[in-house]
Amino acid sequence: QVQLVESGGGLVQAGGSLRLSCAASGRTFNSYAMAWFRQAPGKEREFIAGISWSGAGTRYADYVKGRFTISRDNAKNTVYLQMNSLKPEDTAVYYCAARNLGVVYTPVLYDYWGQGTQVTVSS
Repeated sequence: QVQLVESGGGLVQAGGSLRLSCAASGRTFNSYAMAWFRQAPGKEREFIAGISWSGAGTRYADYVKGRFTISRDNAKNTVYLQMNSLKPEDTAVYYCAARNLGVVYTPVLYDYWGQGTQVTVSS
């Protein structure tokens, strides 16, 4: 079992930055691929970025390439999402997820989810 708790969301002006954290419980954190998703009101949950268990491999959605960076610290059981150059369209609830295989883009294929953290970007 893995429990995930996100933090770091909030209100920021367009062009600003936020760093989200996802703290995981469980001794097997470093065996899971991790990912960040987001969901805006009335929209489907969408993939943002994913990172392999070792941290050596990362994937990004095209709309965040060059703006967002995913990283992990297995010693701290934590995965991060650094978000720069934020836009109003980035407003959503952001979720982290864990998967016992490699990173994929489909939410339903992830095994564990956090409760989400709200990110609001004002214009």
